Amino acid sequence: MIQKADISQIDQILAVTNACANHMKNLGIFQWNENYPNAETFINDIEHEELYVYISEKMIVGCIVISTKMDEVYKSVNWLTPTSNHYYIHRLAVHPNQQGKGIARSLMDFAENLAIKNKIVSIRLDTFSQNSRNQKFYEARGYTRLGDIYFPNQSELPFYCYELPLPLKAS
Repeated sequence: MIQKADISQIDQILAVTNACANHMKNLGIFQWNENYPNAETFINDIEHEELYVYISEKMIVGCIVISTKMDEVYKSVNWLTPTSNHYYIHRLAVHPNQQGKGIARSLMDFAENLAIKNKIVSIRLDTFSQNSRNQKFYEARGYTRLGDIYFPNQSELPFYCYELPLPLKAS
């Protein structure tokens, strides 16, 4: 079940993302660290009603942020569609002991279906250049890799931007 997150779920959400950060570190992927993502970031996501959680057996096992706000760093990217009405995906995470069960796919299906329902032009996101699993995941879903951006507080290495233009359905 996917639902909007609430403030009482912060500890569970952080448990998922901390487990993901440690799992990635063990794989040599230094995408997330002690500074990011953090409680303050998730509280902001909840206040903006942009954070969704995936619940299985009464436990949060995954999360995704679906935002309409374009971060400043994205302005340098040569996007496929004119910037106007987009969703930006951030902080997609699935607890390592739940990976491989289709949860990330379900979270992205949810985001894409919500976007189509709300007549969103495209979905934009970034993923760490050293995370080839994520790159394959998005490319298999039809996302096109575009420019590189940098988050110096996370890594000196680039993050790759992706976009998926969506079909606009008539009402």
